[in-house]
Amino acid sequence: MNETTKEFLKKNYNINDKIIKLYEKAIIDVEPLLRELDDIREYNQLKVLNAMQEERISESHFTNSTGYGYGDIGRDSLDKVYARVFNTESALVRPHFVNGTHALGAALFGNLRPNDTMLSICGTPYDTLHNIIGINGKKNMGSLKDYGVKYKQIDLLSNGKLDIESIEKAIKEDASIKLIHIQRSTGYGWRNALLVEDIGKIISKIKSIRPEVICFVDNCYGEFIDTKEPTDVGADLMAGSLIKNIGGGIAPTGGYIVGKKEYVENASYRLTTPGIGGECGSTFGVMRLLYQGLFMAPHVSIEALKGAILCARLMELSGFEVLPKYNDKRSDIIQSIKFNDKEKLINFCKGIQKGSPIDSFVECEPWDMPGYEDQVIMAAGAFVQGASIELSADAPIREPFIAYLQGGLTFEHVKIALFIALSKVLN
Repeated sequence: MNETTKEFLKKNYNINDKIIKLYEKAIIDVEPLLRELDDIREYNQLKVLNAMQEERISESHFTNSTGYGYGDIGRDSLDKVYARVFNTESALVRPHFVNGTHALGAALFGNLRPNDTMLSICGTPYDTLHNIIGINGKKNMGSLKDYGVKYKQIDLLSNGKLDIESIEKAIKEDASIKLIHIQRSTGYGWRNALLVEDIGKIISKIKSIRPEVICFVDNCYGEFIDTKEPTDVGADLMAGSLIKNIGGGIAPTGGYIVGKKEYVENASYRLTTPGIGGECGSTFGVMRLLYQGLFMAPHVSIEALKGAILCARLMELSGFEVLPKYNDKRSDIIQSIKFNDKEKLINFCKGIQKGSPIDSFVECEPWDMPGYEDQVIMAAGAFVQGASIELSADAPIREPFIAYLQGGLTFEHVKIALFIALSKVLN
């Protein structure tokens, strides 16, 4: 960092020399790791480029359909591009998914029937899935439980690894298990994200016992962090959000489901209705943004990942416990910071908000957010509301007061926002 930049930070953001020195130490430690990520970015960029070329994408695919949306070539061709990128039989990519939870819900409701059992092998899923599954005690919401779908879970081991012995035992003893839910990302937990290679190993083990079981992966925050995706190592079905990695910070909304044709088609009947599925759905002129966002996604995802690595080292040097460690192998863009202090947690999130390009003047506060069981604070000064591929930080207000930082369209922005957030915490 040159002297001009330092002076600008001091004058305009009141950043002191202590924080700048912490950064200078951190950047030396992480620079070799950041350079290694460029190989992953290059491979995934090539993969996306080739998929678009093979599907002969042109300006004619940037359609603006209305009404039923029959014959929308932009929509249908984007499905084919996604299927190529994820190495799957089929894909359903739609702006009509309001978030990743909606896409996950469509996949679950589309493929589970009364008396089937869903088995979660990563412990309790992300908070917003609790209503879908029906494990929050609320009745008559139309949850899977209300429709007679049973639920079981196997917690992770104390070291954060999958409990393979218990998983094997469960699928051997319970013939009603139809779908196994694998959450790649950390969510609001204190663990490392599951590596793609580990997901592949457990899927291989499951299939050797019960080949017919659907292995379903929640891929939110994980796209383009590795050269392989879970569908490359045996996942039957996978879903995620377009305002996370895969949308490149450009997609204005939406979600995707990819996998085997039968399972994707079943999911499409829960996005629209049985018998119509993905054949309908006008796209409101957003197709260019969805294509362009996908094209930018390999680059942007690695920028966010670089920011997470810097955050880990900077917060470690400042005396806080983090997960993953700055030099851990990663499988998502989320960085967890344990504050053990409510006010420090809130101040960190407020600092990220203050470092945002949009709504930097806003003070974020904890609030009762739909779908969450605790109050949640969310810092998200984003061009696309709630887009967590853009820099954001959020946390449930519960002990031990862990903040979850993710996103960043550029590494430089993450760096500046971290200066402001850390300054707010330490001061």
